[in-house]
Amino acid sequence: MIKFQNVAKTFRRARVLDGIDLEIGLGERVALIGSNGAGKTTLIRCLLGEYNHAGLVTIEGRSPRTERAAVLGMIGFVPQLPPPLKMPVGQLIDFAASLCNSDPQRIFDLARRLGLDVDGVVARQFVRLSGGMKQKLLIAIALGRDAKVLVLDEPAANLDPAARKIFFELLAERAAVATMLISSHRIDEVSTLVNRVIELDMGKVVLDDRVADDVSLVGRLDCRIVVKRAEPAFAKAMASWHFTDRSGGGLEWSGAVAGPDRLRFMGMTSRYVALISDISLKETDAKVGAGGTAQ
Repeated sequence: MIKFQNVAKTFRRARVLDGIDLEIGLGERVALIGSNGAGKTTLIRCLLGEYNHAGLVTIEGRSPRTERAAVLGMIGFVPQLPPPLKMPVGQLIDFAASLCNSDPQRIFDLARRLGLDVDGVVARQFVRLSGGMKQKLLIAIALGRDAKVLVLDEPAANLDPAARKIFFELLAERAAVATMLISSHRIDEVSTLVNRVIELDMGKVVLDDRVADDVSLVGRLDCRIVVKRAEPAFAKAMASWHFTDRSGGGLEWSGAVAGPDRLRFMGMTSRYVALISDISLKETDAKVGAGGTAQ
């Protein structure tokens, strides 16, 4: 599916990529991790055909650089930083759909599933949307085509927990038919989404490891938390995860956490470890039914 063969890239005598050799197959969900400056974004831009480089990059035997139109038609891309487009949302959706012969309504429907009131912002310039709105629309555009490769650069960074849950469900619907390359500088953000981890450092691959694929993209954890005393900061954190105050006094909370968000959630609760007196997490499985909704 995707091949990098001795790929190297230099900017002003600085070696950003240094002999990358990788093969990524259909259906693999790969976390591309590394600190800032490790080479992740440069590798992605080579994959998208944006840079000249030494070595060879191919997707299904085609070069993204010399056959760019054909290759980009196979890729759904969510950038880390939204482009500063002044194009109205409705026009952007129509334009994006026309590039890959897709139905604009498909993008509208995906945006609504992610919680974006797309009808309410259809005439607004993209650049004037909030960060979360931009992210939802870019995800809808990327998934609104029959892409064989999904390239996602910090894709859920600006999403609230409810939108993240839907996003994981959307990825689950494509897991069997698409290869996913998910870039992040934090392994806990993506580790439960993938079945392979590739780490870059100083432009080289320093880790390429298959990981346990036990976490369902549509699974969830039913959670109950009891605290020693009411704490406004903790209550605010629970509200952001859409938890319910069962006691009415801020002492007992319950809610559901998307399976792939477990590390993110546990990281949040660890800040209140001295406050929590009891916590339980029970894993349940949700199945994606007709229409793509988790049941």
